[in-house]
Amino acid sequence: MGEFKRAIGVAALGAVLGLSSTAWADSSDPIKIPIHNWSSQIVGAEIVGKILNDAGYEVEYVPADSQVVYTSMCEGDIDLVHEVWQGAFGVAFEAVVDEGCVVDAATHDAKTREEWWYPAYVEEICPGLPDWEALNACAAQFATPETAPNGRFLGGPVDWLKHDQERVDALGMDFQVVNAGSAAALWAELDSASARGEPIVLFNWTPNFIEAVYDGKFVEFPEYGEGCLDDPSWGMNPDSTYDCGNPKGGYLKIGVWEGMQEKWPGAYAVIEQINFSNLDIAVMSKLVDVDGMEPSEAADKWLADNEDKWKAWSASAGS
Repeated sequence: MGEFKRAIGVAALGAVLGLSSTAWADSSDPIKIPIHNWSSQIVGAEIVGKILNDAGYEVEYVPADSQVVYTSMCEGDIDLVHEVWQGAFGVAFEAVVDEGCVVDAATHDAKTREEWWYPAYVEEICPGLPDWEALNACAAQFATPETAPNGRFLGGPVDWLKHDQERVDALGMDFQVVNAGSAAALWAELDSASARGEPIVLFNWTPNFIEAVYDGKFVEFPEYGEGCLDDPSWGMNPDSTYDCGNPKGGYLKIGVWEGMQEKWPGAYAVIEQINFSNLDIAVMSKLVDVDGMEPSEAADKWLADNEDKWKAWSASAGS
């Protein structure tokens, strides 16, 4: 009886939005969306979930490792990942797409960069920045008791899998990678170092709220190329991979479990239309990390402020 009522509800929604009758075939099972460990992803997951709720679908949020999630999608335990960053997750994502168990469903307008970064005042301490060789020449300035005589690079959480140590080794840098436990730990260290005017180099990304709060720059490493990650002969070190920086203008994609289009055709049609900009992603993180909102509250505010945008996505799904 519950399934029948839902079918009637979906049909009525289809009449309003102009969705095709294929929405009748959608499963009543919840669509499983992962929750990771950075603010824009958590808020965005809630936004996507609430958009699907509005279209008549049940959603389940599942805490998930941001690398293992792609294996989980292949196993049918996660149904969609809405924030696939090329620099952090491109290798894992593209591997499962090639296997055929994950579908590359959409690409956001947002362009991404994930890289070593420093606040602007550090250039007074280390002349020659943002060049990576200049940074390496100043490595001792970034040393801490746990890394001396090497400098410290404060990386993101280990599960973000940035291959920073591989880069340090490939480029012969006098740095030691120390991984922060969370995004919040990164920003706490940045805030503390900036207040004292102490040198710091850490992992950062764009779009992100940080660029609106701190003046700073990304370190410029050798340009990324397709052979850098898997061909030792590529690049300046003929014996090693990862002798390059991360992609500039990288993609931000939506990936879905390969069975999703058949199981939830109407939901899949909506997901294909979802398209976040750089500003959208930055605002999602700002609402939590600067304004202090809870993720669900931040999602509600974004939805209220962008109602025309997301309702157009739902309407376009049925056209």
